[in-house]
Amino acid sequence: MRRNLLAFLTGIGIIFFYAGISSACTTILATKGATRDGSVIISHSDDDELGDQRIIYVPAADHQPGSKRPVYYDACSFEVATVRYVGTSRGPGYDTPGLARTEPLGYIDQVEHTYAYFDGNYGIMNEHQLMFGECTSGIKVELKPEKGKRIFYSAELSRVALERTTTAREAIKLMGELIDKYGYYGTGETLLVGDKEEGWVFEMACGTLEETSGLWVAKKVPDGEVFVAANEFRIREVDPDDPDMMFSKNLFDVAEKRGWWKPEEGKLDWLKTVSQGEYNHPYYSLRRVWSVMRRLKPSANFSPWVEDGYTKAYPFSVKPDEKLTVGDVMTLHRDHYEGTEFDMTKGPAAGPFGSPYRWIGEYDGAQNNVGDSDTDMWGAWERPLSVFYCGYIFVNQARGWLPDSIGGVSWFGPDKPYLTCFVPFYVGMTDLPASYQTGTTEKFDRSVAWWAFNFVANWASIKFSYMKEDILAKQKEIEGKEFLMQEAIDTAALRLHEKDPALATEYLTNYCIDNANRVVSQWWDLADMLIAKYDDGYINIPTTAEEVGYPEWWLKEVRYDKGPISYKRPLEPDTKK
Repeated sequence: MRRNLLAFLTGIGIIFFYAGISSACTTILATKGATRDGSVIISHSDDDELGDQRIIYVPAADHQPGSKRPVYYDACSFEVATVRYVGTSRGPGYDTPGLARTEPLGYIDQVEHTYAYFDGNYGIMNEHQLMFGECTSGIKVELKPEKGKRIFYSAELSRVALERTTTAREAIKLMGELIDKYGYYGTGETLLVGDKEEGWVFEMACGTLEETSGLWVAKKVPDGEVFVAANEFRIREVDPDDPDMMFSKNLFDVAEKRGWWKPEEGKLDWLKTVSQGEYNHPYYSLRRVWSVMRRLKPSANFSPWVEDGYTKAYPFSVKPDEKLTVGDVMTLHRDHYEGTEFDMTKGPAAGPFGSPYRWIGEYDGAQNNVGDSDTDMWGAWERPLSVFYCGYIFVNQARGWLPDSIGGVSWFGPDKPYLTCFVPFYVGMTDLPASYQTGTTEKFDRSVAWWAFNFVANWASIKFSYMKEDILAKQKEIEGKEFLMQEAIDTAALRLHEKDPALATEYLTNYCIDNANRVVSQWWDLADMLIAKYDDGYINIPTTAEEVGYPEWWLKEVRYDKGPISYKRPLEPDTKK
């Protein structure tokens, strides 16, 4: 009966308490006052490795008066797509030979000039240092797209904002207007929106089947504080008198009409009103929020245990005990709860070599399937920030004391955060490395950057506690050099910019592409070395076939001592006692 009802609701364009596989990400925003150098930082781990892992450069463009801007369906709203878009309206990077062009859901008025930006499954950062982060959140009602009505999802909203605006406030106002006028479909979404001066949290949900407009609310992150979201809405009370909040005009009316909120209840709680609360299963979201906050602010002694998914135990944002660097934010994402009671590198599930990977099977099919009431979960793994199915991660850095082309940097890392290697892409670039802009997860290809990092991360699962030392050493070596080089690169680019901005652009493009290509080559060399070094369970470098075997605790766990050490048949245990 439930499935028949679901099929009916899906057919008419509405889904209650259900979502298909979707991106399940973690995103962090650090304001100017919370960073050591005064930059604004936004990070995003795109935890969906089956999808499109390319980062594409979308060039600036001029458009004829009266022209229209096509709006395309975003597959990450309900499903997984290995190619998110095919066409020319986002520049040559998406003009993929041999594939059918993507058809638009609708059109909006085009502007005369659109800005250049980096694009992934969601918009990343534009030439004016406007930047985004994202995570999916469960909502009570999800609506399907409809041509000419409900044509926007968060990903396409972020792209339009990057094309047309330069500040977070402008971006939020534009995206809110687009939702109000053209509608919203798909999952609940949190977008972090930042610029050179401030950062905001923009959250959105579907409205009603009868109306076009969706629901949204935005809140500024106080300067000096850090915000984190992990697949659950983090905005709570909506205060119409708060100058640091914005929201859709229909929010209160729709909430009351649906019976989700009554005026006599007091201030509208956004999370409780539109959301199911905890995403997927208890602590799937909140454990990550706790882990980031406990590392940002150890003095607060946040508890990992809460009463339910609507808890207020974790504040909207926190002032960190120590100010952050870009490297610190990267480290926050490289977390498997090491050193806590939830440490995924310890215990039987981690195996003999301490692997934090937990493969998905039928036993936990709801791992990434929001609110599927047909799936009975009899157990669950902890969900870390650095999850094995992460497709890519970036840490965006906006620095207002430099020209935009130099100040904006997107540190990009393919595959899972723990074992990737970040490379810098300055927003003043006029292209990106081919190895980062091409490829698919359906075919192994040594010319594709993602496959280098994905292969090394997968190979590490064979002997994780050993291989991670080699990988992390190479990671530290490369990223350490990049961090040390950044000041010199900034200075050289600034001198060129003062003489001729085009020279600075050329310099940054060449440096970033050369560096990224070199890193990919080094990572393939690392992969080849790991294959030889750990062949057949031995350690073959610097010696050959060093027998390291298994740790003693694991041998006892698997009852190695009960193996065939005698010709006598072992005594059967006495089950009568």
